[in-house]
Amino acid sequence: MTKPLSNSQMRDAEALLHPYANAVALRETGVQIIERGEGVRVYDQTGRSYIEGLSGLWCAGLGFGNAELIETARQQMEKLPYYHLFTGKSHEPAVELAEKIKALAPGMTRVFYQSSGSEANETQVKMAWYYNNARGRPEKKKIVSRRKAYHGVTIVSASLTGLANNHRDFDLPVDRIRHTATPHFWREAEPGESEEAFVARLAAALDALVETEGPETVAAFIAEPVMGAGGVIVPPKGYFPAMAEVCRKHEMLMISDEVICGFARTGEWFGCQALGYQPTSMSMAKQLTGSYFPLSAVAIDRDMAETIEANSGRIGTFGHGFTYGGHPVGCAVGVKALEIYERIDAPARVRALAPRFAAHLDRLAQHPLVGEARHLGLIGALELSPDKSPRGFAETGRVAARAAAELLQRGVITRAILDSLAFCPPMIITEDELDEMFAPMEAALDATLDWAKAEGCLV
Repeated sequence: MTKPLSNSQMRDAEALLHPYANAVALRETGVQIIERGEGVRVYDQTGRSYIEGLSGLWCAGLGFGNAELIETARQQMEKLPYYHLFTGKSHEPAVELAEKIKALAPGMTRVFYQSSGSEANETQVKMAWYYNNARGRPEKKKIVSRRKAYHGVTIVSASLTGLANNHRDFDLPVDRIRHTATPHFWREAEPGESEEAFVARLAAALDALVETEGPETVAAFIAEPVMGAGGVIVPPKGYFPAMAEVCRKHEMLMISDEVICGFARTGEWFGCQALGYQPTSMSMAKQLTGSYFPLSAVAIDRDMAETIEANSGRIGTFGHGFTYGGHPVGCAVGVKALEIYERIDAPARVRALAPRFAAHLDRLAQHPLVGEARHLGLIGALELSPDKSPRGFAETGRVAARAAAELLQRGVITRAILDSLAFCPPMIITEDELDEMFAPMEAALDATLDWAKAEGCLV
C-alpha cells in the first residue's frame, strides 16, 4: 500500500510541475521535501540527514550553509540589490568577477553573463553565428554536438543535448544541429579495438561528418570535458586533442561546456586543462557561485572578442543579453566563491581526494551488478549491467533508479542516469565523509541485485 502523502506533498502536487519527473507517478509517491543543508548534508522535513552525493545538481561545490557566501549576498543586497549591464551600464562586482574568470580561464579575454548553463550555451550558438556573419561566412552556422551530450533545455541548447528524452514531444532538435559519436570506450568500442584506434575512429567520424555537411557550413564543435548527464563519460586519453585537430582543419570554433567540470571539479581549474585542449570559448555556471545564486558566463578568446566587438561597431549593436545577466548579487557571490576556491586551493584538494574517491568506485566495479566504474577528480559513476558487459538492460534506467532509491533509504543522495549511478560530492568533503558516502553501497547494490533477479531484469 502506498504511504499517504503529507500535507506538504499534497500541496506540492497541486502547485508545482517538476522538471525531469513523471507527474502522474509523483502524485502516487510524493516528492521528497528538503528543508535545510549544512556542509555536505541536507535534511528533509522529518529531520533525517543525507549526504548529498551529487552536490545538488553537480553544483554545490562548497556545500551548504557557507557563512561567507551568505554574508556576501546580504551585504551586496544592501548596497546594490539589482542592476543591469545593458547599453553601457556596469557595476564593480561584474567587472571584478570577469577579471577573476579571465585570470583562471586559459586564453579567454572577454566575459558575457547569463543566469543558467542553458542560457550560456544558447549564447555560445548565437555568438558563433554572429561571429561568422562578421567574418563574411554566412553559411557557416551548423553546430556539431555529441550523442548523450547535455548542454541545456532551451530550444537550441536542448537541440545540442543528445538525449532522447530532451527531444521527445518538444519537436527537437532544430535545424543546424548535428550529433557525432559518444567517446565511451567501454560501451562503444568495436571488438578488439584499442583506445588509440577508438580515438582515431571518432576523430575520423567528426571529420567525415564535417566533409559531408560541407566545411563551409559547420561553425563549431561543442563538448563537455566529462559528459555529466550522459552518465559521467570520461573520454579516452588523446580524444580531445584529436577532435581539436579536426576543428583546426575546418576552421571550426571549439566550445568547452564547463558548466559541470569548471572550477576544480576535475582536479584542474577547468576540464579542458585536465583533458589537454584549448577551446575558443567556454561556458560556465553551477560552481561559479557555488550555486548560491543563479549565474552563468561565457568566456571567449581574443579572436572572437575582437571580431564581435568590431561587428557591433559596424552594425551599431550586439543585440543580445539577459535582464539578470551579471546580476550584482550573483557576481559578488561569484567573486567570493572564487576567492574561497583559491584560498583552499580547490584543484589541489580535489587531486588529493581523487585517489580515495576512485578506489571506492573501482572496488565497487567488482560487484556482480556493476559493469564499469568511471571517474576523474571528484566526478564519477558506476554503470550497472545485467552480466558485466556493455549490452545493458532491456529496460534502460529501471535498475539504476532502484539502486538510487536503495541508497536514499540508507542516507545517500545520488542520481540514476540511464543505467549509471552518478557521484559528484561537494569539494569540501573529507576523506571520512567520502568513506561514509560509499559505506552503504554494497548493501544497496546487493538489495538492487535481489530485486532485479525477482523482476527478471537480468535476462
